[in-house]
Amino acid sequence: MQAMIIEALSWIFIISGAIFLLIGAIGIIRFPDFWSRLHALSVCDSAGMILLVLGMMLQAGLSFITIKLAIIGVFLFITGPTATHAVANAAFMSGNRPKSYKDDKQEEENA
Repeated sequence: MQAMIIEALSWIFIISGAIFLLIGAIGIIRFPDFWSRLHALSVCDSAGMILLVLGMMLQAGLSFITIKLAIIGVFLFITGPTATHAVANAAFMSGNRPKSYKDDKQEEENA
């Protein structure tokens, strides 16, 4: 009985993670500008990755593979948002500004 619960829970995590990643991929296609695409991808990527790794850890049971998956999960949890921040910072510094930022700057200049 306990094995069936762990199996079901692991598949719920894996399917949920896959859905988050699919939603992020659709967001990249559907959203109009760079900033909203970047936000959709970063949030969905982090959530999907965490859920997938949790599901795989439950599938692996208590073993050395679980420890490896935990290390991979921590690595991805740190590097994903860091990479997103680096891309956003590079875009901002190169002149690609969010629309609301442009509107705020224009209002300040007109005042």
